[in-house]
Amino acid sequence: MSAAESNAPVPGIDAPLVSLTELAATKVKEIKTAEGIDENYGLRLRVVGGGCSGFSYDLYFDQIAEGDKSYESHGVKLVVDQMSLMYLMGTQIDYVEGLQGAGFKFNNPNVKSTCGCGSSFSA
Repeated sequence: MSAAESNAPVPGIDAPLVSLTELAATKVKEIKTAEGIDENYGLRLRVVGGGCSGFSYDLYFDQIAEGDKSYESHGVKLVVDQMSLMYLMGTQIDYVEGLQGAGFKFNNPNVKSTCGCGSSFSA
């Protein structure tokens, strides 16, 4: 089974396992175009150890690798490794702009606590 074939829906789950809001998808497409990223690349969502609360999020453009899951959200291919998926199930990523800047915001139902800066969490 190829990595692309591993995207079968999970029984009992109606919503995608990870998704973008329409605004976040638009911003990702703008960045991808501005940086001249190849169409075969998707947006990799990754959880890495570190940050004030134990884990932090990592976003970058990457190709799908063996063992990855890929999803489509508002026309953007999302790529997630198996370990990160455990922490990201049900997460929706939004793009927000405010007085303190702009960036991607993770709405993750698995988070037990976050740090003051909002870029790290504990699960």
